[in-house]
Amino acid sequence: MKLRSSFFYTIRENIKDEESISGNLLVRSGMIKKIGNGIYMYMPLGFKVLNNIEKIVREEMNKAGACELIMPNLMPEDIYVDSGRRDVFGDSMFSLQDRYKRNYVLGPTHEELFVMAAKEKIKSYKDFPFNLYQVGLKYRDEPRPRFGLIRIREFIMKDAYSFDMDYDGLDKSYQKMFEAYQKIFNRMGLDYKIVTADTGAMGGLLSEEFQAIAPIGEDTLVLCSKCDYASNIEVSACVNQVIENDKELIKELVETPNAGTIEEVANMLKEPASKFVKTLLYKIDDKFYACLVPGDREVNETKVMKLLKGTSIELALPEEVISITGAKVGFAGPIELAIPIIIDNDVANMKNFIVGANQSDYHYKNVNLSDFEYLLKGDIKEVLEGDPCPKCLAPLVFKKGIEIGNTFKLGTKYSEDLNLYYADENNNLKPTVMGCYGIGIERIMASIVEQNNDEFGIVWPMNVAPFKVAIILINTADEQQNTFANELYDKLNSLGIETVLDDREVRPGVKFNDIDLIGIPVKVTIGNKIKDDLVELKLRNNQVSCDIHTDELINKIKDIIN
Repeated sequence: MKLRSSFFYTIRENIKDEESISGNLLVRSGMIKKIGNGIYMYMPLGFKVLNNIEKIVREEMNKAGACELIMPNLMPEDIYVDSGRRDVFGDSMFSLQDRYKRNYVLGPTHEELFVMAAKEKIKSYKDFPFNLYQVGLKYRDEPRPRFGLIRIREFIMKDAYSFDMDYDGLDKSYQKMFEAYQKIFNRMGLDYKIVTADTGAMGGLLSEEFQAIAPIGEDTLVLCSKCDYASNIEVSACVNQVIENDKELIKELVETPNAGTIEEVANMLKEPASKFVKTLLYKIDDKFYACLVPGDREVNETKVMKLLKGTSIELALPEEVISITGAKVGFAGPIELAIPIIIDNDVANMKNFIVGANQSDYHYKNVNLSDFEYLLKGDIKEVLEGDPCPKCLAPLVFKKGIEIGNTFKLGTKYSEDLNLYYADENNNLKPTVMGCYGIGIERIMASIVEQNNDEFGIVWPMNVAPFKVAIILINTADEQQNTFANELYDKLNSLGIETVLDDREVRPGVKFNDIDLIGIPVKVTIGNKIKDDLVELKLRNNQVSCDIHTDELINKIKDIIN
């Protein structure tokens, strides 16, 4: 690519509506352009980066034995209705009608279609195992697209599905994909963690996420400071507190005027927040529940959903709280509460705690489990940094991550819902056992930039960079410089080393700044020293430059790339 005659531009100033480092640098470097909220076009340089990422993904998927196909994005809505997921996706699914008023959707994910494809092959136990994948577009109507390419409405995903006759086969297929993912992200030089996660709308038995470590990440990763425990905060287990052996006292109604928060009541009663039990009312699948956690903790809604096997959860509205409790907001409690109660494991271990009295301006103190009935008990509180590790009891630490890949053991969820059965050795029908494996291509691109940048711009790793080498021609009017620059450009490209030549008639400073901004790994500057058969060589990740003889240049570049 010769810049003088190519589509190339950069932007000097920071982009006002890009709040992430990656979004700002990718727009400034002319790799992407926003055309709407959560919608981007990919310019030539950005498209090359995406292609390089996809190339690595395809190579490792193919090595793992997966077969590539392509699925449509426009689908009849009935496909998701039949699988029971239309309501699960709700407003996040783009929907439309054709000229005959038939309902269609833009695919947010493709489990249903992969099952349809698998039905063409699966008849008996002899038809296993196999793995299908695609690299294609997905559409999700995100309520808050943000952080550049990290949360967008139209995105490229590699999604794969394994099909096995039993769970032993699934374990083997899952392990192949797991190892392929490690190879993919290692080849890209990403700093990532693998964490246990919530299966969410995908369902199934197990979900693991590959999380790129970055401060801008939307997910909180819970990591042990000592062992290999790693989890998304959504599902991170909490170690139960020691059971209190205090003698149970008689509950006592106390006046707490205008004290509707834990902090206010704690100050009034001169008690620590840990002595309180917080009562929060939720609407779960159109039914109200009260969730009880220690006063110094928060409810983990994902854990509550798992415990109840629910599909939707939201906090009760203030007017709903008032109607249920008969008191102002802030005074809810479990005693004589007319809705089902779920308590955290730690609440079960507490004695003589303080709760709201379901009366405005009143609380109960010295409350015990014998004072009310509850429906369920479980781990429903949010883990805190510094809590003991569930595995080894060492302190937990938090990091932020960008989810770049995930793997699911789906089991028979979709095969049973969508009638994907096979005949076993005894001619009995059995449901196919499935796995699911996704990678977000643009999220990888953004994560690499979040982890690889400096004050000058992007620092691309060698194997995803749009070009490996940038040649900067200082004086386009100098015949010797011009001749050598073009010969070097032709030679490197003939060797399969993708090279860009900056032959624009602009100041050298502009060229240096632009090449640094777009992050080309190797920079060769051809200036006046060419008279002595010398050029300047500099690596993007190391601002120290050196002069090198022209006869040694190509071999040196080969060594750097290899």
